[in-house]
Amino acid sequence: MAEQILHVKREGDFSYPIYFEEDFQKLAEALSAEGIAGRKLCIVSDTNVAPLYLETVKNSLMKVSGEIFSFVFEAGEKSKHLLTVQELYVSLIEHGMDRKGVLVALGGGVVGDLTGFCAATYLRGIDFIQVPTTLLAQVDSSVGGKTGVDFQQYKNMVGAFHQPRLVYMNMNTLKTLPDTEFACGMGEILKTGLICDQKLFRGICAHSAALKGCCDLSLLSSVIRRCCEIKAGVVERDPKEQGERALLNLGHTVGHAVEKLKDFQLLHGQCVGLGLKAAAFLSLKRGLLTVKEYEEICESCRLFDLPEYVEGLEIHTILEATRKDKKMEQGQIKFILMDGIGKSFIDKTVTDEELREAIGRIVV
Repeated sequence: MAEQILHVKREGDFSYPIYFEEDFQKLAEALSAEGIAGRKLCIVSDTNVAPLYLETVKNSLMKVSGEIFSFVFEAGEKSKHLLTVQELYVSLIEHGMDRKGVLVALGGGVVGDLTGFCAATYLRGIDFIQVPTTLLAQVDSSVGGKTGVDFQQYKNMVGAFHQPRLVYMNMNTLKTLPDTEFACGMGEILKTGLICDQKLFRGICAHSAALKGCCDLSLLSSVIRRCCEIKAGVVERDPKEQGERALLNLGHTVGHAVEKLKDFQLLHGQCVGLGLKAAAFLSLKRGLLTVKEYEEICESCRLFDLPEYVEGLEIHTILEATRKDKKMEQGQIKFILMDGIGKSFIDKTVTDEELREAIGRIVV
């Protein structure tokens, strides 16, 4: 297993630990170490995760809190909206949650994003912790303080930056992941390697058989830790995406457009994989990637069972949807391109024609 604690910190702004564990036994101890024991807790989860882990987590947390209640909502991206947040607000009010209360996000990216947003806005901000149970949430969404919900199918259009007090990962939760959810997490891991770590990218491709199905949990844990190290470094330098943090959006401009247009029938990580392929083709056309590197990126998506194409969408429809992405800046898309594998940069000169051709590589 990877070393058990990694710290995310920015002087004068925030500091919190990420725990890498094999069970939930040390969760109460982690709260005590952060000085948030003895408070009222609300565990927020969904209908997929709650039956598996809610009681175990609650039993662990009873060591440090005498007041624990839960809020469980219907699993899936379609619940990630303001109505669910409103229902959570009502539950918090009815249970007398005050400013010393703590929300516990137990689940994947949807649970973490929604819980974090509620924590950021309830009583003008209360503490929350992340307990991510999916690969995607562990390597990406649980770290960095980005919270939010979708608005009228526009992905993460309403949100806030609100850092958690701690992140606690039980690696063994990955053993209960459906194959599609595991593939989604690998989409974000591939993205991370392509952004800034060639060794990571090529290493996970070389060991795809050992990683899939959690066959080698120790290896997977070290990969997760490396992704967290990379993201933590970026967040520490640019917590509110004023510059470098935008690099983490590699594959997301096209990916979010597809995700929205498919009415979330394709999962986030699957759409990121499609977005990576489009970004790779655009980089190839600009002479930034070799044909071999482009093919290597496409093969990496195949290795981890990410879709190569999307059906039922028109190129111009996807192009139009990219213009409504939250990453637009003064009418121009901040597109992330690759200058070789393991190096990326922000480009604001991508034309509609270039983007149209790149989208054409993922549409059938």
